[in-house]
Amino acid sequence: MDYRQMANGILERVGGIENISFMTNCATRLRLNLKDETNVIVEEIKKVPGVVGAVKKAGQYQIIIGTDVVQVVNEINKMGKINGDFLKKPEKKENIANRMMNAISGIFAPLIPALIAGGMVKALLTLLTFFGLVTSDSQTYYMINFIADAPFYFLPVLVAMSTASRLKCNMYVAGAIGATLIHPNFISLVSAGEAVSFIGLPVTLISYGSSVIPSILAIWLMSYVEPFADKISPKAIKFLSKPLIVMIIVAPVTFIVLGPLGYNIGTALAAGADFLNQNVSWLVPTLMGAFMPLLVMTGMHWSFVPPIVQSYATYGYESIMGPGSFVSNICQGAASLAVAIKTKNKELKQVATSAGITALLGVTEPAMFGVTLKLKKPLYAVMVGGAVGGFYAGINGVVRYTSGTPGLASFAVFIGENPMNIVHAFISVGIGFVITFILTWFLGFEDEVSEESKEQSTSLVNKIEVASPADGQLIKLSEVKDETFAAEILGKGGAVIPANGKVTSPANGKILNVFPTKHAISLVDENGAEILIHIGIDTVKLDGNYFTSYVQEGDFVKKGDLLVEFDKKSVEAEGFDTTIVVLVTNTEDFLNVVPANAGDVKAQQAMFTIV
Repeated sequence: MDYRQMANGILERVGGIENISFMTNCATRLRLNLKDETNVIVEEIKKVPGVVGAVKKAGQYQIIIGTDVVQVVNEINKMGKINGDFLKKPEKKENIANRMMNAISGIFAPLIPALIAGGMVKALLTLLTFFGLVTSDSQTYYMINFIADAPFYFLPVLVAMSTASRLKCNMYVAGAIGATLIHPNFISLVSAGEAVSFIGLPVTLISYGSSVIPSILAIWLMSYVEPFADKISPKAIKFLSKPLIVMIIVAPVTFIVLGPLGYNIGTALAAGADFLNQNVSWLVPTLMGAFMPLLVMTGMHWSFVPPIVQSYATYGYESIMGPGSFVSNICQGAASLAVAIKTKNKELKQVATSAGITALLGVTEPAMFGVTLKLKKPLYAVMVGGAVGGFYAGINGVVRYTSGTPGLASFAVFIGENPMNIVHAFISVGIGFVITFILTWFLGFEDEVSEESKEQSTSLVNKIEVASPADGQLIKLSEVKDETFAAEILGKGGAVIPANGKVTSPANGKILNVFPTKHAISLVDENGAEILIHIGIDTVKLDGNYFTSYVQEGDFVKKGDLLVEFDKKSVEAEGFDTTIVVLVTNTEDFLNVVPANAGDVKAQQAMFTIV
């Protein structure tokens, strides 16, 4: 695989490296925040060879690549430095849930490899002990054990540094603040149990090892103290005074106020999870088994990281996500393998086979975005199988003893004090696998057309007529005052200078996306043509003002149905060009796009023809 070519393809579709304000990655996804999203289309990113899928969630573009994501990130980093104010106030205010989700994913995504490393070393130690290769009283066991525990024990430091990176604070000062929480002298004070005070204020004695929320709160405070310290520090001694002010304010406040607050929040979350596990043990694994694909797809699974880590620290295991996600991942594999066996499309068979095996090992994005979500019915089978398998895991009290990607490659994370735990874990995934496979087989799916069939249908030269979305004057695409549209980078098509503000559907089809600013709508017509209707040039900057949308994602429309109304006079008074551009974003799937002659046109008259 040519990672440099993949990196170039992604950058071309997101406006170049200079348009990226923040970049990170997790195990399988490249995560980008962009300065200008005007001409960025998710469907175009998906067409880059090697990209499995792409979604936009909470203002962040998540590009699913698979386990090769690190190589792509390395290639992007070689192409230039990413400069951008990630904390810049967004043009459109996000709701608090989206902001929290974005923040949590930004903090924990970079830490996942370290947590997986510790978890997998712990799982390896469990296997070595189980098969008698290492004894629990040996020095080898002792060393491997503390190597495995290190990422979790020093989590306050790692979380502090990651939070500082997210909030644009000094990472090393932040790491030092996190380190104070687990300093040996403070641990000695905790062990002694005698009252401690700082300038007369009581310090709560708490063991912060493996905690996460206290560090996040501490660096949140630092993000305000650091600019203040920078402002009041004399230039001549700023190098000395700035870190001094930050450290001497943030660390004591953390010990006196924020640390206990964060600890209590984390403990409450862990206690809540344990309460559910003790009283309605079937509930959480059932829900996780059913809805894990949707959580992963939207990025909401990151919100469970703090209570999971706290549960490990408090109880030595977690039952929040591990059991249900184990079943769900295996179900993704089952659905993909069922598709691979049943499909007659050679390309789909190859993709589904590879994705199925990968999902069984614990990495589900290729299966989800490349097979089950794409074909829909297999995804329903995954959710049903995941729910039933999760229910079994729940009623039998299955727990995960350490971190790790849930899959057959890391089954040892379920080996612990209860010898039946791993047995019930395997039974639960077996139930999920069988149900999902059978449901996928009998529910069926819309088998993709093979390339040979595509070529045969192309030889018949079907014609698809796309209508003008408004009354006005047709112009050539090359005359549009926007280089991206004029150069046909996003696809071929046409443009109309509208006579009024009514925009109608140019074809029969299904609405794929309504941009939040309502200035653009994409749909797929009944023949498979993906059509983008873009109203005006740079009108995204109006943030939806003067625009009214009458459709939403998933609606079916007919040619001539009203899509959007906009106040043409007001938009033009703001200084914006109101030319409506209509593009076929999957132009490469057809022989050609032939525009109609320029001149006056009425809505629903031919704008161009796809052949």
